[in-house]
Order: sequence, then C-alpha cells, then structure tokens
Amino acid sequence: MEPAGGGGGGGFPADPPGAFVLSNLAEVVERVLSFLPARALLRVAGVSRLWRESVRRVLRAQRGVAWISAGPADAGPPQEHCLVRAAAAELQNVHILPQTVLYMADSDTFISLEECRGHKRARKRATMESAMALEKLFPRQCQVLGVVAPGIVVTPMGSGSHRPQEVEIGESGFALLFPQVEGIKIQPFRFTKNPKNLTLERRRFTEAGLLDNPELRVVLVFGYNCCKVGASSYLQRVVRTFSDTNVVVAGGQVDNLVSLTNDTCPVDVDGAGVAGLALSGQRVQGATVLLGEDVGDERAAEAAVQRLKAAGIPERHTVGFMFACVGRGAQFYRGRAHVEADAFRKAFPGVPLFGFFGNGEIGCDRIVTGHFALRRCGEARAEEDLFHSYTTVLALVHLGAAK
Repeated sequence: MEPAGGGGGGGFPADPPGAFVLSNLAEVVERVLSFLPARALLRVAGVSRLWRESVRRVLRAQRGVAWISAGPADAGPPQEHCLVRAAAAELQNVHILPQTVLYMADSDTFISLEECRGHKRARKRATMESAMALEKLFPRQCQVLGVVAPGIVVTPMGSGSHRPQEVEIGESGFALLFPQVEGIKIQPFRFTKNPKNLTLERRRFTEAGLLDNPELRVVLVFGYNCCKVGASSYLQRVVRTFSDTNVVVAGGQVDNLVSLTNDTCPVDVDGAGVAGLALSGQRVQGATVLLGEDVGDERAAEAAVQRLKAAGIPERHTVGFMFACVGRGAQFYRGRAHVEADAFRKAFPGVPLFGFFGNGEIGCDRIVTGHFALRRCGEARAEEDLFHSYTTVLALVHLGAAK
C-alpha cells in the first residue's frame, strides 16, 4: 500500500495548501486569529514564532473596552454574587487582554449586609470573599479596582446599543475591562484617611499620575465610607489637589472600597478614603455634564444630555458613565424608570453606560480634548462647583483613535 499522499517513493506527503498558508502568510494568520477570544489566543501563541507574533499584533489592535454585566434577572444562589458568576462564565469569551478592571456592584448583596448586620468580622469576611473570588478570575497582572454602591447603572452584555438599566434595588454589577493601549495609561490610586496623619503629600499625587502629569485628561474618583467623621471633607481636600481646569473629574460617594490589587496595603472595608482611576494620554478625551435638581422630567433630561452631545467627543472606543444621587431615579421622575439612562441612549445609541446611585456626586459641565479645555467649570470654589447632592453627573471617556 502506498502512503496516503500517493505518488510512490515512500516520502512524506506534501503539506496541503491550507497548512502552508497558516504557516507562512502572516496577514491570513492574523485575520483568522482575530476571531478568537484572548484566552484562546494565548493558548495558540505557542504553535510557532509566526503565530506568536501574530497573536501579539492581534491583541495590540484590540483597543475597545469590553465589559461583563449582570442584573436582577441573573440573580442565583445567595452565596455567590451574580457578577462573580457572570465573570466566571464570560471571561473566556472576551477578545481583549484586560490590563485594568473597574467593577461596581450593589452593596446589599455583594457584602451581605442582611446576613452579617452587627457582626463586623463576619461582614468583613463576607465582603472580602466576594471580592477575592472576582479578583481571582482576572489575569494576575491585571489592576483591579472595585467599589460597591446602593444602586448600579449597567448596560447588558453583547453590544453598546443595548438599553442601559438603572438598577436602584436588587443584585447587579458590572466589570469594565480596559486593554493596554499604546500611548494611554490608566492608573488606579487610593488615599486612605488616617486620623493620625491628615497630611496630603504632593509626592503621592505625583506617583498616582494626578500631579505634574501634562497628559492627564480624565479622573474617575470615588469617596468611600464618607459617612465617617471627617471623610467628606477629606474627599474634598483630595479632589481639590488635582481638579485642574484641563482635567475632567467625575465620580461620587460610594459605600465601600472592596478591591484595589495594585496597592500593597490591604483594603479595609470599614476604612474611609478616596480611590479612582487616572487616565492619561494625548488621545484621551472626556466631557461631563451636570443634571441639577431643576432637571425633573424626560424633556429636561434629554436637553441636558444634548450639552454632552455638543462636546463632539468621538463615540467609537468611548464609554459613558452615570453617577446619580440615590434620591433620583424612578422616584424622582414620578415613577418613571430609566429616564436619564434612556436620555443618554437616545443621544449616544452605540455607547455603553455604566455607573451607580450614591450619596453625593462629583462633576460639572466640562469638556477636555487635546491639550486644552474647550469648556470648564465655573469660577466658584471647587467644593461648590464639583461637589453636589440630588444631582446626576453624566460623563464620556474616549480612549482615542488608532494611529
């Protein structure tokens, strides 16, 4: 019997044309590999040097932000939060290799307040178990920042065009996955309130990329446990240090900080302080708009969002954020749910929206693009201009177009 390749001579059969293409033509290999999720890419990178280099180029080209989200419909057994369950199932399908993760979840179920009320040790243990379970799912080199708040704003997985949900009550959460993008740096930071040492060292702000950084464009900032004595004033002191007119600042007050993997100091769920993300790079653009107490119906909300639309921020590779007061939502709009999220979607149908309902909002009308501010906050003091209650701050963060 002759070899399967035929032709006699006892030699090995010639490689089929497909094998030659996948072994020698980089453009074809990259095209094929672009359909694989990141974890699968890492597995096939060892096939050959060509494939390894192709995998690197494919991952480098993935600039878009991915996300994993879960809502009340995804709730399951009480011992595992729906966001942890969704991340375990969906991370293998993500097409980017996350470098930085920002996640938010509802306070009531993520930290098991109902089960552990009055028992501080049990509360801490329950909180850290959920946070650690989530952190373990992400790549080891990933920087993870996680907070919990009374309510969550989340866009369902699959497409930025899906209708965002304002989940004021119920189990919910999301994880935003930022890839490493050339020319853009996303740096988590934390300042812990220490009653014995309230000094704010300039060196720490510089190390966090918040000062002496000409490429700083956007700061997402969250004060946690601000109900503690002096915590609110500490938050204002920290933000005033970097709230320059050429930087977009947006965020608010959350209940607790539950994850910060790039910090050597362990997270104390009962501690107070300030945490966030500093986004730097010449191609980063941002804009914020403030919906005040006078914005009380659908028409007024849509008009306010048009101010954000007028900023002209590119919508590709862009994420929307919504930081609202717990006093707003459906109750504020006379029983109508998702009014502000729907107004955002109407203006930005392809941009996903994420955020929380908290106990204080940070932001104003401000646009930053290129090296300068097109619009800046008023001339009032920072604590009067940036810090609010009973309002909503909407923000756009654009990670830049590929060169």
